[in-house]
Amino acid sequence: MSSLQTLSSRISRLNLLQKPSLSYSAMSPGLFVRHNRQIIRPTWSPLRIISLPNRHFSSKNFGQIKMSAKDDLIVLGIETSCDDTAAAVVRGNGEILSQVVSSQADLLAKYGGVAPKMAEEAHSLAIDPVVQEALHKANLTERDLSAVAVTIGPGLSLCLRVGVQKARKIAGQFNLPIVSVHHMEAHALVARLIEQDLQFPFLALLISGGHNLLVLAHNLGQYTQLGTTIDDAIGEAFDKTAKWLGLDMRRSGGPAVEKLALEGDAESVKFSTPMKQHKDCNFSYAGLKTQVRLAIESKNIDSRIPISSTSCQDRKSRANIAASFQRVAVLHLEERCERAIEWALRIEPSIKHLVVSGGVASNKYVRARLDRVVKNNSLLLVCPPPSLCTDNGVMVAWTGIEHFCVGRFDPPPPADDPEDFMYDLRPRWPLGEEFAEGRSEARSLRKARIHPSLTSIIQASMQQQSP
Repeated sequence: MSSLQTLSSRISRLNLLQKPSLSYSAMSPGLFVRHNRQIIRPTWSPLRIISLPNRHFSSKNFGQIKMSAKDDLIVLGIETSCDDTAAAVVRGNGEILSQVVSSQADLLAKYGGVAPKMAEEAHSLAIDPVVQEALHKANLTERDLSAVAVTIGPGLSLCLRVGVQKARKIAGQFNLPIVSVHHMEAHALVARLIEQDLQFPFLALLISGGHNLLVLAHNLGQYTQLGTTIDDAIGEAFDKTAKWLGLDMRRSGGPAVEKLALEGDAESVKFSTPMKQHKDCNFSYAGLKTQVRLAIESKNIDSRIPISSTSCQDRKSRANIAASFQRVAVLHLEERCERAIEWALRIEPSIKHLVVSGGVASNKYVRARLDRVVKNNSLLLVCPPPSLCTDNGVMVAWTGIEHFCVGRFDPPPPADDPEDFMYDLRPRWPLGEEFAEGRSEARSLRKARIHPSLTSIIQASMQQQSP
């Protein structure tokens, strides 16, 4: 029996520093029994493909998948946008047939963050066994799939390429349609998999290492961006704080800071809340990072000394900084969410939910504070479980299912792409159109090489398909 077959369902870490030994985690294996239902595959017929910048959307000639048939869809989702190699198999009714994640935790600890070239190499080593394990845990083969969904952006180009190549290879060899997925939309939509009552429209706060995004979700693929970061995201601030405090980065900086903060006094260090003078929904964490670094220097804390080796007094100083940083970092989220709820209700008065997703949404302090915000505004908070907040294949597969059911997918690619094939990768890809009141002059300076937003592409496609 191979090492793949003897993996336990407990999350394990992929030690990428020792290349001959590959391991990865398989989550939720065998939770769902496979049903003997007909596999839904599209019948390919002549159709009009809408040509848009570097992208194709299928025309409405395919029509929409009937709800009775949706349950029988089986989609493989592949995610490689940053530092986790993930794959999952999900049924159209929301059953998670398998979920596998290969972590680059040791690389994160070694480099203090994501090193794109090393991350690409790690993805290349992990992608084949991760996908095969996802299929094995689902008790399926590629021939049982209805489609393949894959993240094409935003993210690191080198990393995105690994997932897209794998997805196209499977889709081409087994004549499967392929759905290109927006990473941030996937974080938002996975909440609809776990919360049956979550209908459009809703408000979403998407928070991770590279993103801070407040969006109003009007419908599938139609979003208004209320706010985003003008510099660093909250996850980046957590990671840097953890590194400067000498914390264990193998689980990423967020969990390490959250754990240490429990030992500290959150009022002991007086950090300033970012952007108090700006009455919008945008975020900034660069200044708070500077405040943290200066506080650490003032306490003569040496980040080269791990916290496990420090004195009681030094540990207390580090814990106080961690707690004070976390309080202010989350306070910034609270203030922006309060204003975003006000704006969103003005645009879509029927909103009932705030979705909080992305890696930082796993933080219990974040969830507790934002739960107070939504309750004060008579809304409901929806947070996916931690395993679906961090990057994962389930969210990609589910987003693929949602778009597939309304006819947004590409026909099978060739069995083998030519060596000079230009893959459609979108490292900088906005999710929605900016809300006029939320536009930031600082942000507007960073427009180079940005693709048209997902929303604008879908709107253009729908207009071209109209009679």
